[in-house]
Amino acid sequence: MTLSTSILLAAAMFSVGVYGLLTRRHAVAILLSVELMANAANLSFVAFSHFRGGATGQLFALFALAITVAEVAVGLALVLLLYRTYGDTRTDAAKELRG
Repeated sequence: MTLSTSILLAAAMFSVGVYGLLTRRHAVAILLSVELMANAANLSFVAFSHFRGGATGQLFALFALAITVAEVAVGLALVLLLYRTYGDTRTDAAKELRG
């Protein structure tokens, strides 16, 4: 796999994630779209690292993965709060949760 195909794949994954982020109404689907965008960024980090010959991009991808795991944990806690409060995970109801 060449660098250009890796970056093209990462760009396609990121574009699908942005489309899912902008069109979905359920919080779980939005979290999946954000995860897809983060994985696209990690793919580009690893691709540049592989073709440049260093391990710096792989380290960045590892740290980004750890941050993404923490973000998903907080996001799922918010989804559970939304579901317990309104019985649904649509983000329209989240506007009413402001304090």
